[in-house]
Amino acid sequence: MAALSLQGPKSRAVLNRCCETPLDGLKFFRMAPNVLAGRTVTISRTGYTGDLGYEIWMEAADALPVWDALLEAGDDFGTIPCGILAMDMARVEAGLFMLDVDYTAATHAWIAGQKSSPYEIGLGWTVALDKPGYFVGRRALEREAREGSTWKLVGLEVNWEGLERLYAAVGLPPQIPAMAVRASLPVRKDGRQVGYASTSTWSPLLKKYIALVHLERPHYAPGTRVEIEITVEHHRRYAPGTVVALPFYDPEWKRK
Repeated sequence: MAALSLQGPKSRAVLNRCCETPLDGLKFFRMAPNVLAGRTVTISRTGYTGDLGYEIWMEAADALPVWDALLEAGDDFGTIPCGILAMDMARVEAGLFMLDVDYTAATHAWIAGQKSSPYEIGLGWTVALDKPGYFVGRRALEREAREGSTWKLVGLEVNWEGLERLYAAVGLPPQIPAMAVRASLPVRKDGRQVGYASTSTWSPLLKKYIALVHLERPHYAPGTRVEIEITVEHHRRYAPGTVVALPFYDPEWKRK
């Protein structure tokens, strides 16, 4: 098997040009068989970019003709190949966490502090406390729903002027990584560490330096001012930032 991901606001228009059956009726997170470039494929309305997008599943031998058909159909839309580094930036913009980077599965956690509840990582909508019946962890989740989470995964926008000042002090412009940084960076408030960033990146779309951060209560409230560790010429410094709700980018057309 092989898979190709076609993402972006024009992805449906591109697929409608080269698929036997139009994609207009395929709903969010659904899949359906189709024919593309004369090959039988399965298309799901899914992706890891937070934008309108589709994933195309096919036999490995059919991948190249399907690839060529997609690039040809999308030529005047500006369709270009992108790799996992671009996707990593896009998923941070969309507030999408990555397993073993932004959170640890309970089956792999060594200590309790490495575990996360659905509410802590933004998956509270998956917890059906309104339904009857018991499940493992229900009482703990009911308590968390009432009292709030000890930690939460939220967004952080780094203050650009503050970042510029840190680099200007050593005679440099801001040195921004060309890819998402999957590294734990301390976040502090009033000189005390209150959490950490698990992924940070420059957002080409938003023109901001952003991060997925895990913060303790009450510092995860949107609008809270904190500082994130930045390495400036091999020295640890702290840049100011503001806590924001996730996602950073949420286009209205992605579910239409």
